[in-house]
Amino acid sequence: MTSPRHWALVPAAGIGKRMGSAVPKQYLPLAGRPVITHALATLLAHPRLAGVVVAIGAEDEWWPTVAAELTAVKPLRVVTGGAERCHSVLNGLEALRERVALTDWVLVHDAARPCLAAEDLDRLFTELVDDPVGGLLAVPVRDTLKQADATGRVAATVDRSRLWHALTPQMFRLGMLHEALDAALTRGLLVTDEAAAMEAAGYAPRLVEGRADNLKITRPEDLALAEFYLTRPAAAS
Repeated sequence: MTSPRHWALVPAAGIGKRMGSAVPKQYLPLAGRPVITHALATLLAHPRLAGVVVAIGAEDEWWPTVAAELTAVKPLRVVTGGAERCHSVLNGLEALRERVALTDWVLVHDAARPCLAAEDLDRLFTELVDDPVGGLLAVPVRDTLKQADATGRVAATVDRSRLWHALTPQMFRLGMLHEALDAALTRGLLVTDEAAAMEAAGYAPRLVEGRADNLKITRPEDLALAEFYLTRPAAAS
């Protein structure tokens, strides 16, 4: 029996309103390259990934420049994204369903997470190889969490002992993820990540501890921190 292959899917149709920039956050410059280029370079370079699908906006004017600079040593396919992240992911899954096995693994990774380490990909592959559901990179919550009331005052301190920050990639079988996400959208659930779609379908994804520096570019100050992570000496070793 042929072993399942691994594919990456990168939803990149968002505009990143919280950045306050005319350029979508995935295309902002970071350490000499657009944010998305860093994310894609790691995925394209990993030997376990058979190919990458990128979902971009219908009127995206920045992608051609990125594509021209990428060294694609494996298949790189572009599809049109949707109104929300979940729609973009579903479009990417539909494209994969036309060409690959439903038992293949799909790793969905945020275009705005430029600091993904190859060792985190290795950890996903190793820990989820025989998992019946799949899972996601995550890190345990370290800060004290407060629950607010309607007036913006503290209502309670939340027990953090079992809380995790969800990261990406999130890795699931193509057929299972497509079915779960399609069902969630049919019910009107605009899930914010793939694990939530799997949870809505009755599955319990596995948490795989990853590196805390796999941050998502959301606000302007995140760019400076990401540049520090990417350019520190340890990043080159």
